Amino acid sequence: MIILASQSASRRSMLEAAGVAFEPIPAAIDERALEASLQGARADQVALKLAEAKALAVAETVQDDRLVLGSDSLVLVGEDRFDKPRSREEAAEHLRRFSGRVMQLHSAAAIVRGGKIAWHHAAIASLQVRQLSDSFIETYLDAEWPEVSHCVGVFRIEAMGVQLFERIDGDWFTILGMPLLPVLAALREMGELPA
Repeated sequence: MIILASQSASRRSMLEAAGVAFEPIPAAIDERALEASLQGARADQVALKLAEAKALAVAETVQDDRLVLGSDSLVLVGEDRFDKPRSREEAAEHLRRFSGRVMQLHSAAAIVRGGKIAWHHAAIASLQVRQLSDSFIETYLDAEWPEVSHCVGVFRIEAMGVQLFERIDGDWFTILGMPLLPVLAALREMGELPA
C-alpha cells in the first residue's frame, strides 16, 4: 500500500479506479510560499517541485518505508499562472480571464522512497476555452461552487466544467490532475504493482 500525499478527490478516485491500494495523508506545506521561491521557473518545473515537496513532507511523518506519491497541477494562460480561486468572485474573474484563450494545464507526480525522490514526471494538456458570457459564468458557478474552489482552473472536467472548452489536447488523467499512466508504470517498476 502506498501513501497519497493529497486530499484531492480526483486523485483518490483515479487510484481507486486503477486498483491501487493507498492511504491518503494530505501534505502540510505552504504551496504559495514554495511557488514564490520559484519565480522565473517554468510551469512544469513548479508543478514538479510542488509534487516533490508534498511527497517529501508526508514521507517525513510516516514511520514505515512505504512509497509516498505526491502530485500537483497548475494552470498557465498566456504568461499568467493561476492557483485555486480563494472566493467565488475570484473564480468568476479567473473564468473571465480564461475566456477565448488557451489554458495550459501542467500536472506532475513524484514518488519518494526512503526519504528521497525516486521518480518524477510532468505532463501538459492544452485546453481551448470557448468564449464565456457573464451569464454562463454565473450559471456555471451557481451549479459548481464550492466544489470548483478546490480545482486549479476552476473546473471539474468530469462534471459541468467540460462546458468551458471547445477543444482539448492531452491525456485525460493529466487533465484530471495526475499523469496516471506514468505513475502506474513507475509503481510497477518499483514492485508496488504486479508487472
